[in-house]
Amino acid sequence: MATFRSWVPVPRSFVGFCVLILALEPKLPALADDSGNVGVGSGGGGVPELCDIDVRSFLPPPYGNISSVVCKPIWNTFMLRYSQDKDNVVNIILSAVYTTGWVGMGFSRDGMMVGSSAMVGWINRKGHAKIKQYYLQGSKEWSVIPDKGELPLTGIPASVVIHGPSIYLAFQLKFQNHLAHQPIILAFGSEIPRHSHLSKHDDKTTITFDFSGGSSMSVASTNFGKMKKNHGVLGIIGWGLILPIGAIVPRYFKHKDPLWYYLHSVIQVIGFVIGLAAVVLGRRLYNMINANFPTHRGIGIFVLVLSILQILAFFLRPNKDAKIRKFWNWYHHWLGRFALFFGAVNIVLGIQIGGAGSDWKIGYGFLVGIVIVTVIVLEALAWMRRSEKPTNLDPSFQMNPVE
Repeated sequence: MATFRSWVPVPRSFVGFCVLILALEPKLPALADDSGNVGVGSGGGGVPELCDIDVRSFLPPPYGNISSVVCKPIWNTFMLRYSQDKDNVVNIILSAVYTTGWVGMGFSRDGMMVGSSAMVGWINRKGHAKIKQYYLQGSKEWSVIPDKGELPLTGIPASVVIHGPSIYLAFQLKFQNHLAHQPIILAFGSEIPRHSHLSKHDDKTTITFDFSGGSSMSVASTNFGKMKKNHGVLGIIGWGLILPIGAIVPRYFKHKDPLWYYLHSVIQVIGFVIGLAAVVLGRRLYNMINANFPTHRGIGIFVLVLSILQILAFFLRPNKDAKIRKFWNWYHHWLGRFALFFGAVNIVLGIQIGGAGSDWKIGYGFLVGIVIVTVIVLEALAWMRRSEKPTNLDPSFQMNPVE
């Protein structure tokens, strides 16, 4: 009978801990935005002085005649004024400090840039104000299509006005249902559009905004851009760097016994914890923006399950002389290979659906290249070490030739 290590009860508590983390995760507080605030609530002087500007003095009707306007700071110098009536007509007035280039606000179904529609305004080189709707068909500049989109614009013309240091974009939408929590994309670029074609943004963010509040106290936003970035960074570090390094150790450093065993165990546990954090943050992001990426989500859960099974294998490792040890080795080795392979696939898929730029693709490609080169070098050194291993035969021993 094979004997197992005496600390078999530990994996139960460990798995229970992982399940508890995933179960309690929706109750975790929202991540802070770039300014360190958990959303943009205000009260008692929290709204900047820009909200005190009377837009009725320079905006054309109907935007200058709107009563009960809610004004909130939402990102950097971006201020959002809006009103919503019982017919679900929403008036939007977006302002931001402006010198040159363009300013835009997009509406998204899932918090992603691709597939969203945006209103973009700018002042051209002749000093004329321009505002257009754009459809963000893809992440490349040529896939941002002017005069297209799915925004339910009314017949009221949109307007762009420069007042003081700020640019004001005003437009009116009519929705079928009351507008409540809505993912919106905010972006700006420093180059003036040529022939209505936008340059690449200098910066952007995605937040969810509550349009259902009747006062400034009830409006809050969450920065999804930072959450997506943190999710991607944790996934790449955990699944794309630390776990592959932990898998390299037992293959090429078993001659350093028992050092290789402790290194392998510690590195893999660290990688698993970071990967688990990526899954928790991804699940939170998935639920908050109602994303619909079943493949990415399914592969992530599959890799997490394989990783938990690997942790269980560590605690259930039989002795070297046990008859089932070779089956345990097959199980441990192949589950690890599957986890690393699908982890890499999911990282590439996440970069693609997240609309990440070329920097992410180049960075992860460089990381994969380093891992592959390291494996090739270590494999060559291991082959040389095996080929130089001396034989156990006495050099003075000779075989008699067969006559």
